[in-house]
Amino acid sequence: MTELLFRDDAYLKNASARVLAVHERGIELDRTIFYPLGGGQPGDTGALLRANGERIAIADTRKGETPDGVVHIPAAGMLLPEPGEALTLEIDWARRYSLMRLHTALHLMSCVIVAPVSGGNIAADKARLDFDIDMNLLNAERIERETNALIAAGVATETVWITDAELEAQPDLVKTMSVQPPRGAGHVRLLRIPGIDLQPCGGTHVRNIAEIGGIRVLKIRNEGKRNKRVEIGLA
Repeated sequence: MTELLFRDDAYLKNASARVLAVHERGIELDRTIFYPLGGGQPGDTGALLRANGERIAIADTRKGETPDGVVHIPAAGMLLPEPGEALTLEIDWARRYSLMRLHTALHLMSCVIVAPVSGGNIAADKARLDFDIDMNLLNAERIERETNALIAAGVATETVWITDAELEAQPDLVKTMSVQPPRGAGHVRLLRIPGIDLQPCGGTHVRNIAEIGGIRVLKIRNEGKRNKRVEIGLA
């Protein structure tokens, strides 16, 4: 298992770690600041620095086979470290911070558009949510104005943990139809934006929603009977 440092502090840009294993999928470490692909948020990129100064570029990060396993995928042609080797971890912070701002913005937008979420995705320059809603109810100007009004409130975000049983007793906390929160570990992580939103999420988020700065609605389009897509970018 890997200690998930990003779970307690999403702002860590560097950390030290030791190599647990190296295999065909990639590199596993005893601790990491690299977020693995999941919940619509891409895996982190960056580098692992060896004691001799050599940089191992990390092209992607994915979940391992164990619940807290993380696999760091090196770019093609990289020399691989040895098990037990000490490394310095360095994420692409500019990319990660953009993902954090957009991810938190999607949580706010899900409060402006009150409808089941049928899908979502985040990239470094844009993000989107799909809603099971009538197309005529989506107005770009209103969505942008009301989401930015929430951002301007400058509320600090909070991490909350509840048990699997507590989540089962509150099914309305789960807004996303396409991605269900992981169960079986006995507890589930939630993101709370006091007075605005509370929902399960294992991703990385800004400490205060004011850090988002503002959003623009890039496009709204029909992606099928139960998928009306709203795509946003940072203002």
